[in-house]
Amino acid sequence: MNDGVNGVALAVFIFFFLAVTAMGFLAARWRKAENEHSLDEWGLGGRSFGTWVTWFLLGGDLYTAYTFVAVPAAIYAAGAAGFFAVPYTILVYPLIFTLLPRLWSVSHKHGYVTTSDFVRGRWGSKGLSLAVALTGILATMPYIALQLVGIQAVLDVMGVGGGEDTNWFVKDLPLLIAFGVLAAYTYSSGLRAPALIAFVKDTLIYIVIAVAIIYIPIKLGGFDEIFASASEKYTAARAGGLVPPEAGQWTYATLALGSALALFMYPHSITATLSSRSREVIRRNTTILPLYSLMLGLLALLGFMAVAAGVKVTNGQLAIPQLFENMFPAWFAGVAFAAIGIGALVPAAIMSIAAANLFTRNIYKDFIKPDATPEQETKVSKLVSLLVKVGALVFVLTMDKTVAINFQLLGGIWILQTFPALVGGLFTRWFHRWALLAGWAVGMVYGTVAAYGVASPTQKHFGGSSKEIPGIGEIGYIGLTAFVLNVVVTVVLTFVLRAAKAPEGVDETSPQDYTADAGDPGVQVELPPATADSAH
Repeated sequence: MNDGVNGVALAVFIFFFLAVTAMGFLAARWRKAENEHSLDEWGLGGRSFGTWVTWFLLGGDLYTAYTFVAVPAAIYAAGAAGFFAVPYTILVYPLIFTLLPRLWSVSHKHGYVTTSDFVRGRWGSKGLSLAVALTGILATMPYIALQLVGIQAVLDVMGVGGGEDTNWFVKDLPLLIAFGVLAAYTYSSGLRAPALIAFVKDTLIYIVIAVAIIYIPIKLGGFDEIFASASEKYTAARAGGLVPPEAGQWTYATLALGSALALFMYPHSITATLSSRSREVIRRNTTILPLYSLMLGLLALLGFMAVAAGVKVTNGQLAIPQLFENMFPAWFAGVAFAAIGIGALVPAAIMSIAAANLFTRNIYKDFIKPDATPEQETKVSKLVSLLVKVGALVFVLTMDKTVAINFQLLGGIWILQTFPALVGGLFTRWFHRWALLAGWAVGMVYGTVAAYGVASPTQKHFGGSSKEIPGIGEIGYIGLTAFVLNVVVTVVLTFVLRAAKAPEGVDETSPQDYTADAGDPGVQVELPPATADSAH
């Protein structure tokens, strides 16, 4: 790693950072609403985004700074096993093509802002809704923290903040400034800010990857040389070389499948989805979002390039920023660093908004102040979005970065356990609400305990997300095993509870709600008051 500050790269980085900061504050005037004091306006952008805005927003939401840094870092450290992210993003789009239009329709008809709103309305259970909300908030917090880790990695490579012996305040001051700016424009502009900034973020990322995939191989002697160097390194490090050994194939497959099932369970994915103006916008987006998978595959190749370029880092998260620092002219390195930095700001903003919406609608309104006005909801959501970002910042500044990454992996295990209640509810009313709650609890407990027992060279607990699958004996993704247990418990208990004629909650939706579009008569935009029967 180079000593001192890369002044040119830093100047370019600051230029783009200031540009998107201005855009973040100006976004409050973009598509300005008549009534700004509404969660629909602040938290969902007025449900008004068309195909291209939604595409950039979802892309900016799903393909984050952590993706930019961590996917090639996984390739750099583990070889082809790190490519699991590519098939899982391919698997996810046919899945969401079937479910997201239905979720958008019923949410638009009833004014649902969060997945927990839908779960409460569909199953008539505030308890199940609370479980989904708490899971979403818990899973999102470390994800936000990792966006800040991405910014910190870029700042470290540029030499900003001083060395390890520097006063902690001086060292972390650039990150604190970035956090303060993010918090301010998110509070001011809501979802409109990341929606507008996402245009800049994705354009920069596409430019950087296009240049990197051409320019760096030319400097390194071509892809033949890159793959030969990578193969040599991995062969020396372990049996099997570049390709993971046979024992790792179950891990690869289950991690890809489990990640695909979990991706659109995250609250921020749904927030970006519900911000679109029509059902057709969602359908179009599920057909064009795979373009990001192409980008992801090219991005992953940067891990091999880092190996061939002789990049040496103690923290794998620094491998790609350091590759850019070593290979690009200083000014273009600044562009690349800006792409990563802005790639952190966009999803961090959406994630904090999504977590705040969950707290406001499904904890504050349901359990603390049922008669909260739209103005009060918006005010609470704005304040909670700040608290969520503060929590993520404290997480980053006080804990080891490896811990942050592993807690994000744990978040993936958790969020997958909401799949039966959410996706099941979109297609059937057969499951019993108490069975869904019990299945969720079993999946959460098993997944957490199993992950706690996984050790790594640097940690005694929560050292990974893979463990032996009970009854099979192969190493697989803990989240998928927990999900299977969740479904089994839900199905068995549903039979038992139906046989016992246990009371069911009131379903406030109807079959035609799941295919309704924005222009259909009777479509509402405000959530109706919960009935007394839905308090179970």
